[in-house]
Amino acid sequence: MAQSQDIGHEDGRLSDLGYKQELSRVLSKFDSFSVAFTYLSPMVGIYSLFVLGAGTAGPRYIWLMLVPVIGMYFVAMIFAELGSHYPVSGALYQYSKFSVGPRYGWWVGWFYSVALLVTMAAVDTGVVPYLSTLLNNWFNLSLDPANHSTILLITIIMLAVQSFLNITGAKVMGRVASFGSYVEIFGTIGIALILAAAGFHHGFGFLFSSQGAETLKTNSLGVDFGGNWWTGAAFVAVLAHVFIFYGFESAGDVAEETKDASRQVPRAMRQALAVGAVTSFILVAALLLATPSDAKGYAEATSFAGGVPYILQQSIGSPFLRDILLLAVCFAFFSCGSSIQGASARMLYAYARDGQTPASGFISRVSTKHRTPVNALLVGATIPVAFTLLVNVTPTSDIHIGFFTYPANVSALTALVSFGVSGIYIAFGLTVLGALIARLRGWKPSGHYTLGRKGMLVNVIALVYLVVMFVNLALPSGLSSPRGALFNLDWVTLVVVALLALAGLVVRLLAPGSRLAK
Repeated sequence: MAQSQDIGHEDGRLSDLGYKQELSRVLSKFDSFSVAFTYLSPMVGIYSLFVLGAGTAGPRYIWLMLVPVIGMYFVAMIFAELGSHYPVSGALYQYSKFSVGPRYGWWVGWFYSVALLVTMAAVDTGVVPYLSTLLNNWFNLSLDPANHSTILLITIIMLAVQSFLNITGAKVMGRVASFGSYVEIFGTIGIALILAAAGFHHGFGFLFSSQGAETLKTNSLGVDFGGNWWTGAAFVAVLAHVFIFYGFESAGDVAEETKDASRQVPRAMRQALAVGAVTSFILVAALLLATPSDAKGYAEATSFAGGVPYILQQSIGSPFLRDILLLAVCFAFFSCGSSIQGASARMLYAYARDGQTPASGFISRVSTKHRTPVNALLVGATIPVAFTLLVNVTPTSDIHIGFFTYPANVSALTALVSFGVSGIYIAFGLTVLGALIARLRGWKPSGHYTLGRKGMLVNVIALVYLVVMFVNLALPSGLSSPRGALFNLDWVTLVVVALLALAGLVVRLLAPGSRLAK
């Protein structure tokens, strides 16, 4: 009886916000947490970014994790308050629309949607090296993870399976995410215990050393910080953590399918971030302590030529156990991509339901059998495939375009992926700013989770963190600088932001906008 009352209350709140219940409200508290946690995915983030952090700043980079974790926890508290007050699909778009206005919300939704779709492409292409290795081991194949056809084929298969499962119902999405959560625990704490049992090569004090990363001669990635760790290496290495700690907001994207959403969504957001922080720290610490003690072995372990696979290979002698770990990594990528696709589809559905996309009637259609936004899911799978094709666009020499240079041997997909986290931070920053504007206008949160008197202070701190970190993400510093060489490609990231803003303007003009015009 209590459960039916909760669902009735959530449906009533949805009606108050101007919508009817079309999706199936079947996700439990753990399902909601799992969607958020598997999108954040410590395994995917660390396996993809360990070298960026350790190679740039040495073992000491682990402590920089505190910066995005603390900063994002302030952001999570703001999102939790908004998600409790507005338990509706579309999360950041809806929060901003109701906080400031329809046009403002549209732009938040645009940058967030594109960032989600770019991230999905990055995750599903990111699994290729691990899945190729596993398939080669099991079936004696010779798949080349750098081959464009291999990348495209595996990405299409991943997206097809993820789409099929997501279309069959929110409950299936929740089960995939829930199993993914257990895999994440095994792949972080479990691997840490296995590495510890195999024997660490360093003591705990090693985690406070830089291993000479601040100087060119002893930097594993061959970048030069001129001997400056705090004012050089740290500013770049912190981004290895920044790229991990988001995704918790996806619990809000599936709010219309979550039981007792006003209460559970805020918990899921904060818990996903907290658990992600603990498991990430444990895994990063274990990987660092497991790096070889000799200079040559350490340099390879913290370079792109070696990285996490090299550490595991050196520490774990059993091929069977290594394959099990590879399988866990592959499933972590799969469940992460599945959760991102689910979140992006709800975002597109919310957008289209308000008439804010071309073909909005088609995109907002809900399956009568499965009660999922089937067409939004299909669109959300097709676009990342198109993004993946950009891997074929790779210039062999520098291209000079006006005031900036597009570097040689960098695919257009890499350039687009460089926008991914920047786009997330733009959308987050605008949403938090929207909440601040609403407070200044007298908004009083009335959900199950509120910040009370500390709301204004939390809001300001969250906004300051997001602005500072966006500057650190996107600041052009030359292609020869560590920042420009390793991730933001000098001006390329900001140029991509500008181009996507122009594309958004075109889409905005083509969209009917019937609901928001009222």
